[in-house]
Amino acid sequence: MAHQTAWDQHPEPLTVTSAPAPEYGSGSLADLLPTLAAGLGVPGMSAAISELTPADRNCVFLIDGLGWEQLRAHPEDAPFMTSLLATSRGGTGRPLTAGYPATTATSLASVGTGLPPGMHGLPGYTVRNPDTGELMNQLRWQPWTPPGPWQPYPTVFQLAHEAGVHAAQVSSPTFENTPLTRVALSGGTFLGRLTGEDRMDLAAEQLAAGDRSLVYTYFAEVDGAGHRFGVDSDTWRGQLMYADRLVQRLAEQLPPRSALYVTADHGMIDVPFDEEHRIDFDEDWELSAGVALLGGEGRARHVYAVPGAAGDVLTCWREVLGEQFWVASRDEAIAAGWFGPKIDERVYGRIGDVVAAARDDVLLIASEREPKESAMVGNHGSMTPAEQLVPLLEVRS
Repeated sequence: MAHQTAWDQHPEPLTVTSAPAPEYGSGSLADLLPTLAAGLGVPGMSAAISELTPADRNCVFLIDGLGWEQLRAHPEDAPFMTSLLATSRGGTGRPLTAGYPATTATSLASVGTGLPPGMHGLPGYTVRNPDTGELMNQLRWQPWTPPGPWQPYPTVFQLAHEAGVHAAQVSSPTFENTPLTRVALSGGTFLGRLTGEDRMDLAAEQLAAGDRSLVYTYFAEVDGAGHRFGVDSDTWRGQLMYADRLVQRLAEQLPPRSALYVTADHGMIDVPFDEEHRIDFDEDWELSAGVALLGGEGRARHVYAVPGAAGDVLTCWREVLGEQFWVASRDEAIAAGWFGPKIDERVYGRIGDVVAAARDDVLLIASEREPKESAMVGNHGSMTPAEQLVPLLEVRS
């Protein structure tokens, strides 16, 4: 598919504005549910993704970790989804952008709230809580933080439910009462099912349960296999094959007047295990000088400086990493639109004094602080096509 965009290029030098910021407002994950809800007549929602045609019953199936580039690279393992590539983004054959950073907590919040990270306030894997000064892991919600003040906006599911739309989430029972589910995906009915097949069958039933329906379902194992074994491993391919069968199972059960959208929260990239590709913050005195907290993840770092050191940290990080990372100050990253067109006041201090997004196949690990994350084969978070672009495959009945 010969679709050349800025995503396929590596601009030089790595100026902040050369990073391909997500398509907030027209083609990002945050635009999906508002577009579907607008088609269902939910007040206050607008159809930001202009290519999509309204349907009475809408199902979003999110496959964690299945990026656009990874799907296109494995047609033999995902024949059904491959057959749907031309349907992506309303038949344009184009992907969506995940949003920055391209990581699960941020993307799920963008999907569920219909807001970019600068507004929903989950702008990274780990970010500083300005009220406590501690790092907050937004995926695991550790240390525990009151969910409502952290993300105060209603979800699209809540707004749809209030408007009389049948809203439901079908996922693992593990996620039913988590703070992340509460702030990102609550509203209507949560239905927990352990197996992928049961989720697909129940999602189809929930679609049929209302004249107007908005249903969400989820599969995590593609992401897990990529982190542990890499995105071209036999294990990863096996999970992709299974996910493909689940998509087909759901597609074949769609009730009348339905639209199924298959998407993902981010893609993934494998990073070799050597010093050239894995820079260890915990062993680098230059990068650690003046840094109070290291947040984010290996390809999308939030760097919090000790008071008065932000300028020096920015200068040092640009000198050391500037050929491989887009390195920006907080205000530069905000001005460049990395986190969306608007930043809420409560979110401003959660963003690093310095923000570093990898362009090349590199990681900034922290072997002592983050031993598990530093050992992962597959990684994500930044704005490269492999991480940022996600499918929006469509099946209609």
